[in-house]
Amino acid sequence: MLSFESIGRRAAVAVILGLSLVSSQSSAQSGQPFAGMSGVWSGKGSISLEGGAREAIRCRATYAVRNDGNALQQTLRCASDSYKIELTSNVVASGGKLSGTWSEATRNVSGDVEGTTSGGRFQVVVRAGTFSADLALTTRGNSQSVVIRSEGGEFKGANITLTRT
Repeated sequence: MLSFESIGRRAAVAVILGLSLVSSQSSAQSGQPFAGMSGVWSGKGSISLEGGAREAIRCRATYAVRNDGNALQQTLRCASDSYKIELTSNVVASGGKLSGTWSEATRNVSGDVEGTTSGGRFQVVVRAGTFSADLALTTRGNSQSVVIRSEGGEFKGANITLTRT
């Protein structure tokens, strides 16, 4: 049986993965970090768990971007060998800062998103109860590299590459 802390960590993984899709170099330079992101993205990578375990993960996201390019609504589905995640999130950018909320349907967990964006790079913190994780994102063309790190608990980190499909 999963504890609330474990559920929160797994849901937070999905949120962080979803946020990995929110930037592109050209839109970051124009001051509209979500511009041009509408559509479907997919990718894969690995997650690291407590005790050194690693699992492959696959994700597919659908994005709707507000006309001004400063708000994103997301639906994200991810799966590994041991679980699946169904996430929705809403994130807004203003003055180089990001804020928003997320919820994970299969585990009934929700939390907050905060971060900054500058020059095509995103630094994000995701929280759910006592859990938090840091995300560093870099975009090159239609490919994104995401590195996630968390201290304590079951989830330790992730490395993921995503592309527009």
